[in-house]
Amino acid sequence: MSTVLNAPPQLQPTTKSFLAEWWPVLVGLLALFVPTYVGLATGIWNSDEQAHGPIVLVVVLWMLWEQRAQFTLPARSTSPIAGSLLFVFGLLLYVLGRSQDILIFEVGSQIPILGGLLLMLRGWGAVRALWFPLLFIVFMLPLPGFVVDAATGPLKQYVSVLAENILYAAGYPIARNGVVLTVGSYQLLVADACSGLHSMFSLSAMGLLYLYLMRHTSWLRNGILIAAILPIAFFANVVRVMVLVLITYHFGDEAGQGFLHGVAGILLFVIALLVLFALDAVLGWIFPGNKPNKARTG
Repeated sequence: MSTVLNAPPQLQPTTKSFLAEWWPVLVGLLALFVPTYVGLATGIWNSDEQAHGPIVLVVVLWMLWEQRAQFTLPARSTSPIAGSLLFVFGLLLYVLGRSQDILIFEVGSQIPILGGLLLMLRGWGAVRALWFPLLFIVFMLPLPGFVVDAATGPLKQYVSVLAENILYAAGYPIARNGVVLTVGSYQLLVADACSGLHSMFSLSAMGLLYLYLMRHTSWLRNGILIAAILPIAFFANVVRVMVLVLITYHFGDEAGQGFLHGVAGILLFVIALLVLFALDAVLGWIFPGNKPNKARTG
């Protein structure tokens, strides 16, 4: 009983030293990035393409909380020079992004800023322990315009071709002109949002998070799952377009472009995740001796 009662006072110096060391850092980070997140919440996070942003933020904060012990461990192998250079680079990136309204720089600056702080205050061990939540911030970044422009056109074309061929083979009166599908008396344009680019980005985030949490020991198993993420997302989007075409053909244009249009996107994203989980289960039979590593906790 006396041991239990005396335990909290022993922890108080560590807690006080932690607060004394980290509160200026926390205040500085809040001053820098609260305006950024307010802008995101009132801006691009309201769009369908970036709706996954808040989820990524919550996941990053949760992973940092799970690894919170890294912030209280004694500093080992610190690198003040490398950490300072990385931190200054992050600040310059932030200033450039904030002043010029370049979100990819402003949001992305969190990675070198946090990495630099960890190197200076805790060392390489903390960086290695927190590498995944730091890199996961990448999925909060808006895709660069040149990437979207370069990928959207070909993806729409491939989606249109596959949707037409599959539905035609199933006996539907469908024809295609570029990315315009004609089914019966209806014409449907495969718009940029139907290219599946952003759903691929979102599914990649969820797929990599799943692999990180599972911690499979087999590199081959992990490699197969990583390689399958984009094809699964692509074909899920093809199915989405086919479903919308069929809804329009059987129930009219209002049904195809109304409430069911948004529901189809959410449903197919969930199905794509379930397909990825099912593939992992199948690979578990192929690699019966492969056990997930025990998840790390803070």
